[in-house]
Amino acid sequence: MTVAAPLYVVGTAQEATTVLRRLARAGWQTRQGFAITDTGWDVSAGRVVRYGRVPDSDTAALAVLAAARGAGVVCVCDPVSQAGLVLTADLGRIGPVGVDPVAQIPSQPGPELPVTEEQAALLARLADGETIAAAAEAEFLSLRTANRRIAAARKALGVATTREAVLAFMRRRR
Repeated sequence: MTVAAPLYVVGTAQEATTVLRRLARAGWQTRQGFAITDTGWDVSAGRVVRYGRVPDSDTAALAVLAAARGAGVVCVCDPVSQAGLVLTADLGRIGPVGVDPVAQIPSQPGPELPVTEEQAALLARLADGETIAAAAEAEFLSLRTANRRIAAARKALGVATTREAVLAFMRRRR
């Protein structure tokens, strides 16, 4: 069974970095730029994700061609601009856009997790490689509130550092 290549259109380089880190942990190789020089058409066996900014229609065409050949793509382009909408539609003809092909660990805490949903959401974002500030912004929290919730999660999980809390959270939610 082959896994569909990941296809993303994100608005910022920070979002792209988060996605690329998650994909790299799942075994994908990341390469900057969308031009593929391999001689064979199907490059899906290499599990390569091409990434970069998409400032114009020529670059968008290269990204779509890379995706059609089986490479994953992470395109940095305003997803609600005209170019972003066209790019998303074109990639959507190849596969689902913005959906990880790797199995996702649910972000909802299970009954064995001693953390709240809000704490679990922050820890899940940290596990995906986001900073505390980025996770706080994504969860519509102030940095101070996010730090307090992470401190409470550390206490609930019985660990001393945020890194240990993220690792304990990841182990327990599997």
